Amino acid sequence: MIEFLHLIYPWIKAVHIMAVIAWMAGLFYLPRLFVYHAERASVGSDLDQTFQIMEAKLLRVIMNPAMIVAWIAGLIMIGLGAFDWGSVWSWVKLLAVILMSGSHGWMAARRKEFAAGKNTRSGRTYRLANEVPTVLMFVIVIAVVVRPF
Repeated sequence: MIEFLHLIYPWIKAVHIMAVIAWMAGLFYLPRLFVYHAERASVGSDLDQTFQIMEAKLLRVIMNPAMIVAWIAGLIMIGLGAFDWGSVWSWVKLLAVILMSGSHGWMAARRKEFAAGKNTRSGRTYRLANEVPTVLMFVIVIAVVVRPF
């Protein structure tokens, strides 16, 4: 099995990159939906219902599967030796990915609050939340490509 995984390593890496792109798209878009949902939709209105459908489908159809595939492909690559246990950049990337997953979880919890009509956060909060995945993406890409540490 390990030999087969080494043979298809470029495919695993390609799947990982595609999953990360889809996941990041969702992480960038969902907080923007939350901004408009918080600022423009009254609880129970047609617009509220529309936002709820959009947010739920974005999480269920794009973000959750993409995150799972990104993690699985990443763990396979780690198992095949892609993680340099002695380099700081590897640990920085891993920490940033864990924080990215935490951001995903925070957004999923906020979606449930909107669905229950219990959002208490402002559009400003969601604008700030929108920056978290961006900063983490910078950290991850620089850690992997530049390897400054």
